[in-house]
Amino acid sequence: MSEVFDDSTLTEIAHLICGDEPPLLYRKGYEIAAFFQRAGWDDVPEYDGTPRHKWARELLRERQEDGTDDAERAILRLANRLEYYNQQKEYHVALKRLNEILVLDGRRIGEDGGQPTLVRCEAGFEDEVRQLPRVELKVSVTEVVSDPVLAATVQLRLDEARTCYEHGAYTSAVIMLGSLLEGVLAHAAQVRAAGERMRKPLGKMGLNDFVDFAYENKWIEHDAKLASELVRHYRNLVHPLAEKRTGHSPNRDTLDMCWPVVNATLNDLAATAAAPPATPHPQARANGGRSRNSNSPAQRPTPASVARHRPGQGTVSGA
Repeated sequence: MSEVFDDSTLTEIAHLICGDEPPLLYRKGYEIAAFFQRAGWDDVPEYDGTPRHKWARELLRERQEDGTDDAERAILRLANRLEYYNQQKEYHVALKRLNEILVLDGRRIGEDGGQPTLVRCEAGFEDEVRQLPRVELKVSVTEVVSDPVLAATVQLRLDEARTCYEHGAYTSAVIMLGSLLEGVLAHAAQVRAAGERMRKPLGKMGLNDFVDFAYENKWIEHDAKLASELVRHYRNLVHPLAEKRTGHSPNRDTLDMCWPVVNATLNDLAATAAAPPATPHPQARANGGRSRNSNSPAQRPTPASVARHRPGQGTVSGA
């Protein structure tokens, strides 16, 4: 079934095709006709001297009313690098403007095998839909996970979670985040806790167990421990019956709350990776770290808290 675009979307797309506003790529009337041909249109009429924007807009409307996918083809051609030979600046400006238009209509430009594709997303303004509020991820995955094969898997899940977020697949995104969080904490327990007594065998520990163990050993801070409960709750929605019981499905707000938890945990794990194993406070052993007095060592600065406030740290792609 052909994509159907709002009339205002087609009007703005016609402006992009004409390119009247610098630094957009300007096209004369006959060049607009050639553009439609390159987009794969059949039977493109010759330009008849009508004002360029009106002519392009009416052609887009007519093709959509005829039930063809020509409007989609024109949009994808606007996003195709081949349309901008030696005109990189014009390409990036056009792509940015194109996504600003499309996102209001619930679409955006994606990429598949190097070719532009049209993907569904949550309708809204571009900066609202694509901006990912977060505690910045200040480290690379390889600073957290020493096993290169596991590190590649964790990075892939982080990237896929972002793809799910951008395309509105929020349940999939939060499940992906929960699984990678458990994976990195399990790895930390395996490589850092040699000789350390655990409450359960490693293979029988779940996300909550790993979070408690990491906190008791001061690998993560108290904020990450508390907030991880939210990620654990939504990660359990991998079971449809759990989602039915809660009566709530993850949305964009859910991800905006869960993602910073994952970033904070990764930051903490990286900051404490080189530190020697800490002896948990006796009270933490007794109550699982659920209550600490104001003089507890956990309240004093740790390598993780120092790292969080360290100036000049960049943001890692995929965060």
